[in-house]
Amino acid sequence: MAERPAGGFAAIYRVLTAFEEAGRARRGYFVEGLGAAQFAMPGAVDRLRLLADSAKAEEPPPGASSRTGDDALVLAATDPANPYGAALPWPERPGEVASGHKPGRKAGALVVLVDGRLALYVERGGRTLLTWSDDHAVLQPAVDGLALAVRDGALGKLTVERADGEGILTSPLGRALEAAGFHATPRGLRLRG
Repeated sequence: MAERPAGGFAAIYRVLTAFEEAGRARRGYFVEGLGAAQFAMPGAVDRLRLLADSAKAEEPPPGASSRTGDDALVLAATDPANPYGAALPWPERPGEVASGHKPGRKAGALVVLVDGRLALYVERGGRTLLTWSDDHAVLQPAVDGLALAVRDGALGKLTVERADGEGILTSPLGRALEAAGFHATPRGLRLRG
């Protein structure tokens, strides 16, 4: 849908149905919140089942944390693997402030997903961040993933000036960024690759 192919989904549906009949694709309900006419490669279906089975096996006892520390994924906002703004609407932000900053599938912007849920949106240039949680158990893995992307050279240096419409040095997110290795500068919090 995000690609807006000529003829729309109806034209593609016929091709996908032929793929299903030839055994090259499977029809199913793979992504919660989307319609029932979903198709996937057989290998993708098997991987989804494997992930679902392992997630069930690793469920913690009631009241225990499910955080593993490796749950953050940093993607370009335009990446097809980012479902937000294409297959799924951008979620409402808790305590939405009229800061004028809104997420979008924009070139240069990043999203950080934690356990598949949107945790951070990094605007182009990295000066402004938007958050979808104030829970430290969600924010810390998100900023750790962002810091790892900088250290691995995927982003170059990153200087964050604002988060959710306020200065980063006074923001709760600022403490999480400092814990991830960002250092205070006159302009904000910076991390070099």
